[in-house]
Amino acid sequence: MKRALVASMGLLAILGLACTEPASARQAPSPAPPNDIPISHRDRVYATEQFSNTVSVTDPVDNKLLGVIRLGDPQPGNFSPLYKGQVLVHGIGFSPDHRTLAVVSIGSNSVSFIDTATNAIKHVTYLGRSPHEAFFTPDGNEVWVTVRGEDYVAVLDARSYEEKTRIQTPSGPGMQIFSPDGQYGYICSSFNPETVIVRVSDHTIVGRVVQPSPFCPNIAATPDGKQVWFTLKDVGKVAVFDAQPPFAVLATMDTGPITNHVHFARTARGQFAYVTIGGANEVKVLRTDDFSQVATIAVGKLPHGLWPSGDGTRIYVGLENADALAVIDTAMNRVVATIPVGQAPQAVVYVPNAVTDGMGTQNLQALGVAGQVAQLTLAPLAAPSGRDAPTSVALFDQGLLQVVQASVTGLAPKQPYVLALADNPNGNGRIEPIASFTTNPTGSAVVNATGPIRQLVQDETSGPRRYLVIAPGLPASPGAPVQVQVP
Repeated sequence: MKRALVASMGLLAILGLACTEPASARQAPSPAPPNDIPISHRDRVYATEQFSNTVSVTDPVDNKLLGVIRLGDPQPGNFSPLYKGQVLVHGIGFSPDHRTLAVVSIGSNSVSFIDTATNAIKHVTYLGRSPHEAFFTPDGNEVWVTVRGEDYVAVLDARSYEEKTRIQTPSGPGMQIFSPDGQYGYICSSFNPETVIVRVSDHTIVGRVVQPSPFCPNIAATPDGKQVWFTLKDVGKVAVFDAQPPFAVLATMDTGPITNHVHFARTARGQFAYVTIGGANEVKVLRTDDFSQVATIAVGKLPHGLWPSGDGTRIYVGLENADALAVIDTAMNRVVATIPVGQAPQAVVYVPNAVTDGMGTQNLQALGVAGQVAQLTLAPLAAPSGRDAPTSVALFDQGLLQVVQASVTGLAPKQPYVLALADNPNGNGRIEPIASFTTNPTGSAVVNATGPIRQLVQDETSGPRRYLVIAPGLPASPGAPVQVQVP
């Protein structure tokens, strides 16, 4: 069972007194509000959780999980040929009026539209293979959905939720975001080294930017509308280009293995980019004027999505391998709270004034089995103490089974490895591969498997105990383990 620390109201009150400098929420994709929106009980933080198939709903005043919107079932229930729920709940956007969420489920090729006031599902639209992210245009008339398993962005009517046209892109569009003025849509690719810029009014491609690598999972426009930043998960970099023609590249920065998402906060000290670095389990803070790094914040295991509060005083970060949200105070650049949520949070959004009347807790459910996760770490044989262990492993309970997710770092780049079970804690003896993978250019990877692994590696009553290891090579002929399970 997961153990999460939630900051007390007293601590938050003290920290709130320290955060006296003004901040701005003027963040794309919504048009800039004239003033900051102070944090209130009407606001909500939403996170999509891909292994429990839920959307968690958090009150940011108390940093309290109110419940989850359950869009689907865990394994093995979702293996049934008659299953009608959603699978791999992953991406999320919201309408400019803050009344509707658009939630993407990769495995079931769908976008679920959810009422923020009642948490009820209003409509489900099914699309092509493996959609990834969905965002409303700033005028609220359309919803653009990147269909990453194909080569287009599906454009939906924001009232009927039906697909009305497609924008052809390089194959594998990963994510799109809009300029705050609604003029441009910026679409990066997860399979090709090219970002395209589309004029929203007529869906015409008007610019192209070369990506330093093919794998961009996330893209964001600065609140002032001057820059676009995108992350490169495979090579551990962030790139920045001018948000206006001719869309010139301004900078490319090394950030670290498993660089996931980027977002922004504006304070009296300036405008800052916050970047989640999964392999290092930290968030890096960079200025947007000279691109200098001003802070590194330890947040927890495998940080993924993030989003600022309506006044820019907080950044909420999904911790994929910890089933939690970390709350960063942007004045001090430190974590001030950790909130338990569902399994493997992916995208995160903060929606000011999401609930205008009532408690806003209708149709929410308790975490249940989604709140259960076991944590392991793997370290090199030469240093098995677990201190600064490069690989974290989460075992997400699905009932009798677990989804295993390893955030792997510290290996040779571009080489084949196996995640395996060994008979002995030092890796000696029989090696039984459970997943094969190839590391990216930073020597890292995110590896998944499914099975009763927790019972094998933690519970000796179910039979001879086994130990998780990582070994080089292919499943048919793995070599000697190079990382082993830390006691």
